[in-house]
Amino acid sequence: MSNRQNVYYWKCDRQSALQSFHKIGVNNREFDFESSVNTLLTKIFGANSYLYRPADSQGNHINYIVESAGNNFFLRIENGSEGDKYMEVEAKVLDLVRSVGVPTPKVYAVDVSRQIFPFSYQLIEYINAKDLNILWKNGKINLPSFGQIIGYSIVKWQQIQPQEFGLFNQQILSQENSLIGLHKTYKDYFFLNWDKHLDYLLTNEFINENDYQEIQILVKENSWCLQIEKGVLVHKDLALWNILGTERKVKSFIDWDDVISGDSTDDISLLACYHSGQFINSVLIGYQREKDLPENFLVRFWLHLLRNMIVKSVIRILYGYFNRDQTFFLIGKGESGEGLKNFTKGRIKLACEGLKGKANIIDL
Repeated sequence: MSNRQNVYYWKCDRQSALQSFHKIGVNNREFDFESSVNTLLTKIFGANSYLYRPADSQGNHINYIVESAGNNFFLRIENGSEGDKYMEVEAKVLDLVRSVGVPTPKVYAVDVSRQIFPFSYQLIEYINAKDLNILWKNGKINLPSFGQIIGYSIVKWQQIQPQEFGLFNQQILSQENSLIGLHKTYKDYFFLNWDKHLDYLLTNEFINENDYQEIQILVKENSWCLQIEKGVLVHKDLALWNILGTERKVKSFIDWDDVISGDSTDDISLLACYHSGQFINSVLIGYQREKDLPENFLVRFWLHLLRNMIVKSVIRILYGYFNRDQTFFLIGKGESGEGLKNFTKGRIKLACEGLKGKANIIDL
């Protein structure tokens, strides 16, 4: 049984969702952990032939920048108690996406067995570039022009159409080198932990009973559009901070550790979790230069925006995002956690209005 069989989205559905992702050490003993990292790097690069330092990143893993023979590498470590092995899936996807012309980091080594080291790890290419969110917050990029590049890139990786739906079966990948989803239908995946997520928001008074009932009704009424015959590759965490680049160029799409086989509107709806209708329209322009929009696009777009915002609301409550300040990657300059909370509620409301035919993308 895969570790992710019952997971819709790892960050809120993993067993240790409330423990820190960055707790150092096996059994919390820093010496053992650091010793294991040094043993790993010695095995790869040779004794006394490398330097490493913590990476300044906010992802789900423990990350290091490693320097050896004048080259830099990025080491990612997963040491959660679940023994998750999805890094192997992500490594496969990074290679597939790069093969269709979308830039991703090269993978030099990956091991999820935990037989030699008490963690899973990837050693991947180090991309010397800032993420687009930092560039955007500092006023360094023209966001609509990057929207078109992103839309075009989504079309490119949607050429990859795995079997089945949802998160991928790591055991089958390891045995057969095939990407096969864990769910027979997309509807099964879409509604995985749905009531659990919505109940969490109600219990924590993020939504009220009227909101709860309206969301349930709207999703049920529009669930007909979840009957898709074939899934496409979906990044599932597509956002500016997962795209590295310069002021003029995208250099790499990163952090594919939530990747699924799913609906072709989903990655676009994920961008709408954060950005304006003007930006989403620029993404659609880039998308449509290569391919027509999917059938029943608007209904599917709003439905997936609502599903994604429910998940993101759970995460933001779980990890205290609404108590952060503008130094946090999700919060803009001069804004606050309370502003993020109001924005999050507003996106849920707008998705509901969209499903009722009372909102347009430009209203985002």
